[in-house]
Amino acid sequence: MKLKLIRVAKGRLAWADEAAAIYAARLGRYAPFEEVTLRPSDPEAEARRILRALRPGDRLIALDERGEALDSRAWAAGVDAARHAGVGTLCFAIGGPDGHAPELRRRAHAVWSIAPMVLAHQVARIVALEQLYRSWTLIRGEPYHR
Repeated sequence: MKLKLIRVAKGRLAWADEAAAIYAARLGRYAPFEEVTLRPSDPEAEARRILRALRPGDRLIALDERGEALDSRAWAAGVDAARHAGVGTLCFAIGGPDGHAPELRRRAHAVWSIAPMVLAHQVARIVALEQLYRSWTLIRGEPYHR
């Protein structure tokens, strides 16, 4: 199963790109990983572009502060369930400054919350990547989680 992070963002921050690259490299030991960056606009246009980035058989998880709050073991269970269901690519989407449009949240397989508070985009990106890496270490029974 492949992993894809689709994020709506503008600009780059060296510290965030460096942290994201570390987790992306770690993820690559478990599954192919791709990151797609889309330019911000209004939430409806962002939703259309995110949905166009999906292929048949992809499963979309929208990351949104209004989503279901999960602990690390629940993230791992969700990733593992997708793997066992034969999902080709498990896609996670981080919206722009106004969040995800209702259409995208409806079309997503699930809506998960990284935190109940609004996080800066770069922080949400790093937390999502770290939790994906942690998920794989939990699935494989590796000691990182402790």
